Amino acid sequence: MAKKSAVNRNEAVKALVKQYAEKRAALKAIANDETLPLEERFEARLKLAKLPRSSSPIRIRNRCEVTGRPRAYYRKLKMSRVALRELGSQGLIPGLVKSSW
Repeated sequence: MAKKSAVNRNEAVKALVKQYAEKRAALKAIANDETLPLEERFEARLKLAKLPRSSSPIRIRNRCEVTGRPRAYYRKLKMSRVALRELGSQGLIPGLVKSSW
């Protein structure tokens, strides 16, 4: 199990990303629109830089929903390989058969 503080920090980052998503998207659209004057685009970039760093979606760490493990994460299943193997061995994941010989 991952440290609770790391999992909680990641949840806080997710909340911040959700909170600033619209504002960030609007500023990015202005900054990347080449039909607008250079000064206006530059101002949008400055405003974007003033937003909290943790409001950027790139700061979210993919973590296992079961254990909180940050590595060996399967996006499709939203869990790590370790949790997948354990749940698969117990027969809790439909369609998954773990073979051993």
